[in-house]
Parts: sequence; C-alpha cells; structure tokens
Amino acid sequence: MTDAFHIDVPHTDGTLAVLALSGEFDINAAPAVRARALELIADGHPHLVADLAGVTFCDSSGLGALVGIWRCAKDADGTLTLSAVPDRLSRLLSVTGMDTLLPAYPTAEAALAARQGNRTTA
Repeated sequence: MTDAFHIDVPHTDGTLAVLALSGEFDINAAPAVRARALELIADGHPHLVADLAGVTFCDSSGLGALVGIWRCAKDADGTLTLSAVPDRLSRLLSVTGMDTLLPAYPTAEAALAARQGNRTTA
C-alpha cells in the first residue's frame, strides 16, 4: 500500500518559500513537486526549502526532481535547501555527491533561519 503524496506550501516570505512534502516521493509524485516548485520560482520565490520530514520513500525520480528544482532555482539566482532528510535519501544524496550542492538542516525551522540569515548575500 502506498502513502498518499501531499505537497503543501506552509511558508512564503519575500523570495523564500517552503515546500512541505509527505508520502512517497516517487515517479508518480515527482512531476507534481517539480511543477509546484517551478510555480513558486516563477511567482518570485527562487529560494526554496524542501521539507522532507513527511517523506516515507524516495526513488530516483524524486532525486531527479530535486536536482531539476535545484538547477531551476540556480538559474533564477535562487537556492534549494533541504530539511529533515530521511536517512535513505541522505545516503543517496551522499553517494551521488548532491549533498555537497544541497545544504541540509535537521528541521524546516533551522533551514528557514539559515536562509533568512543569508538573505543579504543570496
């Protein structure tokens, strides 16, 4: 049985937005996550925090979506920051080297505080 996937945007402030994901981040969910992130970037929020606290599973499609979102944010002079990265995804990010490009924090609040502290340099 699969976990229903949900995307919420619990926080937007200036150029910053949080995408809270929950459920299975797989081939079925990845296009919706990417589309929602691109909408936020187009709406003037190029600095994104992906809160992964509710993600129960992430396959290569989910990882691919995160890489695509990172590239789009970067092209818009923005950033992608991760929070509450599940252990399996953390290992996958490490093996692929993406952990060096995607900063991660234990909570969305910590990621927001770090991003808000970097606003003047972002």
